[in-house]
Amino acid sequence: MAPAQSDLCRPTRHESGWSRLLLAFRVLIVCSLVIISLVLYKFCDSAFLPICHLPRFWLAGPCNGLAGPLPPAVNSTACPQWTALRPTKYSGLSEDLDVAYSSEDFKQRAIQVLGDAVRVPTESYDDNGPVGEDSRWDTFAELHRVLEASFPRVYESLNVTKVNTYGLVFHWQGSTSAKPYILAAHQDVVPVEGQTVNEWTHDPYSGYYDGTWIWGRGTCDDKSDLIRQLLAIDSLLKQGFSPARTLILSYGFDEESKGIEGAGHLARYLEETYGRNSFALLLDEGALYTDMGGIVFATPSTSEKGYFDVKITLSTLGGHSSVPPSHTSIGLLSRFVTAVEDNSHQASLSRTGTPFATTQCLAAYSPLYPEDLRKLARKAVEDDAALKVLQERLLASDPLYKAMLGTTQAVDLVEGGVKVNALPERASAVVNHRIAEHSSVGELQQHMIGLLTPLAIKYDLALVAFGSNVTCGGAGQVVLSDFLGTALEPSPVTPTEYGPWALLQGSIKAAFESSPTRNSSKVVVIPSLSIGNTDTQFYWNLTKHIFRFSPSFDTDRFNGEHTINEAFRADSLNEGVRFYTKFILNVDESDLP
Repeated sequence: MAPAQSDLCRPTRHESGWSRLLLAFRVLIVCSLVIISLVLYKFCDSAFLPICHLPRFWLAGPCNGLAGPLPPAVNSTACPQWTALRPTKYSGLSEDLDVAYSSEDFKQRAIQVLGDAVRVPTESYDDNGPVGEDSRWDTFAELHRVLEASFPRVYESLNVTKVNTYGLVFHWQGSTSAKPYILAAHQDVVPVEGQTVNEWTHDPYSGYYDGTWIWGRGTCDDKSDLIRQLLAIDSLLKQGFSPARTLILSYGFDEESKGIEGAGHLARYLEETYGRNSFALLLDEGALYTDMGGIVFATPSTSEKGYFDVKITLSTLGGHSSVPPSHTSIGLLSRFVTAVEDNSHQASLSRTGTPFATTQCLAAYSPLYPEDLRKLARKAVEDDAALKVLQERLLASDPLYKAMLGTTQAVDLVEGGVKVNALPERASAVVNHRIAEHSSVGELQQHMIGLLTPLAIKYDLALVAFGSNVTCGGAGQVVLSDFLGTALEPSPVTPTEYGPWALLQGSIKAAFESSPTRNSSKVVVIPSLSIGNTDTQFYWNLTKHIFRFSPSFDTDRFNGEHTINEAFRADSLNEGVRFYTKFILNVDESDLP
């Protein structure tokens, strides 16, 4: 007779002993792994930290006792951290310059040269004409005179080439055939609106130093980066340093408008001179340091969203408004605009995208990250259902995620009509798009065509979309076009494996940890997506290793940039020079191709 169910479920004395032994063995293994991980965390110094990874279950497993953020000194498999990279061949030089950069004399010189540069109002406008035809460019000649007077040693030692009159290329010849690299910045600034001048604490082009802040347009964006790079090179020259790897400085002069006259010409010059994919890496302005709950993050951008302004133009017959049609061109335009706004683009959190990498890093290290989202992010590394829920939760948590995860659209310009009693013959609107990393200009165009074709048919309008006839109609015409011809694909994504990314990460950490103001504290370096565009859009052919990072804190900017009371914290000048110096020395002695 078969035993009762309760007998089947009751273990025998023999089975119970083995079960207890097996359980004890499992507990011993788990405890050993935890102890080993803690020992590695406690005793792994900077030389060995790159290979000291915590077990995978620590990051993604269900163990409640291991919840919470990791300390900055502990590596994460979800957000790899290379250790501080300090120059070895030039260690003495680096240490000597660290001391020099901490001096009051150096600080005062840095304040003076940045102030001198700020006092030249190098404004660039959206409607600037070509160089040589528009006299508003002439102010850049004065900035060049200021730079040469401030850095005579740099101008004497480096080969300086002017491209399209006001673009600057500094060539510092190396002694080897290793690939050169580029440090970039821009000379121009956003114009100051005349009616806001009285709202500034100090004149917008005074370069005034009040003991803490240096005031003026361009102090934050981007003359501080340009000046700090030149200060670093001048300091290295003063110490007799001669590079093994060629360094190029590339300074555009219309980044704040279109970039075509400046970086557009510079990129062509550099490609013609050195060749396609001929540079080891490029570092331009970009994201900053930021403190999140006591943990400092550096967030270099490794990609940029695309850009596309779509103009929608409605044309219908005019006439006297006393005998109007059912819909004027303005009324029809409103329906097309409403259709656009009612059909926003779908967001997507892809494991291969930069926003996912950023999310994993924040979940691993940020003490401000909600604990339930932290666990969900760890699970989303491999679980598709968790990834979908994570996307939904992120989108609901902050509007910024909508901008990071999808293509955004904003109707920013509209015009139509010339007189109150005359039917408008033409009305138009411009929709600004920032294209998601995973999308393209072509995909956006097809989205607009698919969305607006039914409306064109409904109202008997001929639709011409981006140069192609889509529908016919007798009541008028609607045209979709690239407003000002500025369509830009999303940038290539810079690799974040070992190599240039590790070198940048290690240089940031070395500069940060050696700063006398940081008391050897640690920094976490994570990749990020830029939702705006920089001059790097013109440099894609030169290297696949493009980084966007400015070595200062968000709190080093008094009121941000592109607004009244732009001011830069003076102490950040020294710290930025410290970073650029270590970066130059590290790249120079690296084994990059």
